[in-house]
Amino acid sequence: MDESNGVRLFYYFIQSERSPREDPLILWITGGPGCSALSGLLFEIGPLKFDVAGYTEGFPRLVYFEDSWTRVSNVIFLDAPVGTGFSYAREEEGLDVSLTGTGTHLRVFLQRWIADHPEFASNPLYIGGDSYSGYTVPVAALEIADQPDSAGLNLKGYLVGNAGT
Repeated sequence: MDESNGVRLFYYFIQSERSPREDPLILWITGGPGCSALSGLLFEIGPLKFDVAGYTEGFPRLVYFEDSWTRVSNVIFLDAPVGTGFSYAREEEGLDVSLTGTGTHLRVFLQRWIADHPEFASNPLYIGGDSYSGYTVPVAALEIADQPDSAGLNLKGYLVGNAGT
């Protein structure tokens, strides 16, 4: 990542409900650009949804989403690119990042995440997202595939839905 500008990427991690040590690891980037990973967690593929049907007033209730991708995969919901959601840079220059710069940030993030969670190093890794992530997801996958120092990442592919291209 961009240490000189204090780039910090925020994420939510949900382990697979089936077999965390064997199921795929997915890095999910919600589109936008600039949509928080909370959107992916609550409105797209995560295990929680708002109880819209049962809503009457006040704070909406969260309910379990039975078709969540976390039933069969480990998912890192990442606020990316930097400046999205709770991800930030201490220096303003850190927010001025290109698509290839974002690819580098995502590779470095994953390398550090795997270093902190080595039990997931052998899991098949997929980079995924929707909408604007049609730009960032392939760039991140290419960055991982092309970098010799990405050896600790077990990248198997990428997936995009309703992708910007």
